[in-house]
Amino acid sequence: MVSSNAKVSGSRPLGGRMAAVKDMAGYLRALFEVEREFVSTATTLVYRVGDIELKYLLCQHVWEAAGHARFIRERGRELSGFGKGEAVRAEIRQIFEEAISPSDAMQALAGFYKVLKPALLAAYERYLEETNHLADWPSSKLVEEFIADEKRHGQEIEPFLEGVDCGDWEERLAACLRAIGGWLLSGTREPLPEGFVWSVSKKPYQHPATCNRGKYPVCSSVFGHDPEQDPIVRDWLEDPKTDARVVRLMIYVWLMMELDAVDYLATVFYDTRDAPFDLHFDLARHLWDESRHSQFGFRQLPKLGVDLSKLEHSLDLYNILVQMSPAERYAMMTMEFEAGSFPTKAKIMDRVRELNDFEADTLLAFDRNDEQGHVRYGHRWLPEIMKLFGETRPVPEFVEATRIRFEKLAAAFGGKTPHSLSPQERITGSDLLALAKAES
Repeated sequence: MVSSNAKVSGSRPLGGRMAAVKDMAGYLRALFEVEREFVSTATTLVYRVGDIELKYLLCQHVWEAAGHARFIRERGRELSGFGKGEAVRAEIRQIFEEAISPSDAMQALAGFYKVLKPALLAAYERYLEETNHLADWPSSKLVEEFIADEKRHGQEIEPFLEGVDCGDWEERLAACLRAIGGWLLSGTREPLPEGFVWSVSKKPYQHPATCNRGKYPVCSSVFGHDPEQDPIVRDWLEDPKTDARVVRLMIYVWLMMELDAVDYLATVFYDTRDAPFDLHFDLARHLWDESRHSQFGFRQLPKLGVDLSKLEHSLDLYNILVQMSPAERYAMMTMEFEAGSFPTKAKIMDRVRELNDFEADTLLAFDRNDEQGHVRYGHRWLPEIMKLFGETRPVPEFVEATRIRFEKLAAAFGGKTPHSLSPQERITGSDLLALAKAES
């Protein structure tokens, strides 16, 4: 998918020579670093793009890239020359830093998927060209699978890039790659154009103050107490007299709005680039889980008669949490929001079982199972993130202080997003009640 005017020299297979073990280990090391850095930076696209399906797809690609990196690391450690550490070299990191710099998220997306990812595919193909497939069978089989993934990634993203023309930007990124000899760092190096200035030197990357939800209407929160205003009526969720069909609709709205978690969790990757890779691997799984949970609601609600164009998306959690440190964001997510949701979700699961809806039961069971895993991630990785930022307080003390700070920030930054739609236009609790009654 690299455009003809953005060719990357040194990134295509080079004949039939067979490289030495140390050379192949060096290639694997470079590929590990590229996949790892993709995970750390492609996540900045998630909350910047507006298309919901594109958000979901990016989360899937990040998870798959994390898997590539992990398998490469494990194989690389079997070969001399791979190295024991996990750090990404500055020359590789700088290109990804450049790739995320455009203010236009679709321009950034084009750079990743029309230049950086095709160059990665070419690097994998070159690996197969140069290695001995029998002697290096473990690596070869992995790389063959990764090549198939990279080709599929390009095909899956292609519809979202229709009409996106960023030729000059693609050539700029291609020039950056040529300057390091391609992703394997072994091709002919071409100097950067005269007067080239890295974008980060002019404007360091910052997370946007709010996330993008594209064509969908937005609001501050979908939770409330007024059925004429809010789609998820807290009192109804807890009331055993509430029709189970209404509870099912509201939990699907809740699940869809786990897109909040997708957007704010995605910010943590870039801010923790020097963390252990295993932390990012678990974060990538966590991100993909939240994306899948959101898809539960996104795909089930229309089947139950909900017009998604009239269902507002809540922005409060992102708007508040982006004001907090990465450790605070992660603490609130795992130790407060997710850990605190279990009692309510358990009651909801009991109510939904009244409907003999096997699909809903299954989706909710997987959601609960995943969330339990996320809390375990929190216990494992919050201390590591705290350490990364010099936070020395005991974890319980830090979590409590973070909860108090969140409440203060919520007063300052929450509730600021006006409703896009009037109560008559948007989906409310009363509308969900009417839909549930219409089922019978």
